[in-house]
Amino acid sequence: MGMTMAEKVLARASGQDKVQAGQYVTAVIDRMMCHDAFAVNGLTLKGMGVKKLFDPDRVVVIVDHYFPAPTERMAQGQIIIRQMVEEFNVRHYLGFAGICHQVMCEEGFVLPGQLILGTDSHTTTYGALGAASAGIGVTEMNYVLATGELWMQVPPTIRFELTGSPGPALMSKDLMLQIAGRYGTEIAQYKAIEFSGPVSSRMSIASRMTLSNMGVEIGAKFAFFEADQKTLDYLKGRARQSVSAFGSDPDAAYEESFILDISGLEPQVSAPHNPGNAKPVSQIEKTIIHQAFLGSCTNGRLEDLEVAAKILKGRQVNSKVRLLITPASRKVLIEANKAGYVQTLLEAGAHITPTGCGPCPGGHMGLIGPGEVCLSSTNRNFRGRMGSPESEVYLASPATVAASAIEGRITDPRKYWTETTLMDS
Repeated sequence: MGMTMAEKVLARASGQDKVQAGQYVTAVIDRMMCHDAFAVNGLTLKGMGVKKLFDPDRVVVIVDHYFPAPTERMAQGQIIIRQMVEEFNVRHYLGFAGICHQVMCEEGFVLPGQLILGTDSHTTTYGALGAASAGIGVTEMNYVLATGELWMQVPPTIRFELTGSPGPALMSKDLMLQIAGRYGTEIAQYKAIEFSGPVSSRMSIASRMTLSNMGVEIGAKFAFFEADQKTLDYLKGRARQSVSAFGSDPDAAYEESFILDISGLEPQVSAPHNPGNAKPVSQIEKTIIHQAFLGSCTNGRLEDLEVAAKILKGRQVNSKVRLLITPASRKVLIEANKAGYVQTLLEAGAHITPTGCGPCPGGHMGLIGPGEVCLSSTNRNFRGRMGSPESEVYLASPATVAASAIEGRITDPRKYWTETTLMDS
């Protein structure tokens, strides 16, 4: 019997020829990603007498959650991060380059078959490039930074086979909301996911990142796509070492397999206060919104800004709506500017914010007040997530966000856009 992607990664990382679901292993970690929490990591390790990290070259530090610093306390935290980076000789300090998950991928710090842990739950994003990646807490990361390893249980794997032909204005976000709505947010609890099928193979890397990113919203430990030729092409010029295709064995055993035919699938919207509360847009149209947000580690990539620009070109954001757009990284912003998307969005009435997490974690910038409704391209719509606990957040694709910003209410994007970015041409 062959192995799944999760089993293959954990077998290699634990120095074994073969492992199986349910087995406990101690695995060596290939890469550690730390964001703003590195201030706490560094101070805690120093307090414990740890003078050096297991391998500082495996550590990447990116500041994104509280940039620009919204309070003096957060500014002090960023000073501490710089001090800790220097004291622990962390070479890969990327500062304020953008949202950690976008930057990790675009800078070549994620490779197929690697085991990567990060101090953010959406570290599952890296599965889009064939890596086994998961979020862990600060305490666990302290241990990993000091020892280079962590014990874990090999997760069983479930497979989502994506088939069919996408309709107009459909994006990968719609697929993920449909999965969360149809199968529930507990379907993959401490399990690995493999996305497969003809739709998966034709998806852009950006679209794959969206699904892997939100894998954690249905409980996944890891959320994989096969590392195919498209993956290798993306990593060409980015990766710091040679890379190879990576996937599960043909005779791998799965706990469950599901087939999702996307033919005729309508754009989806998740109503408050759960990503699994997904409905076709036709059932929720006309809901008045006060803010529209396009950004986050889920949907702030170049193709997302391109979609919004195409929809908003020659049109205006509703006067009663504030449209905030946060590019996922400085590189995304630069490319969007070169392509003319930024100009189009600004002329339509959008506000472009600094690259970073922005309103998504509710820490600063773009919060919503009591009674307000935000339509967001983020990954979570928990109560109080983006501001007041008396506000409401709906989740949707960038296409739906842009279309809704025009009308001031949740709107079917198909009336403004008949293309799809779900698959590469």
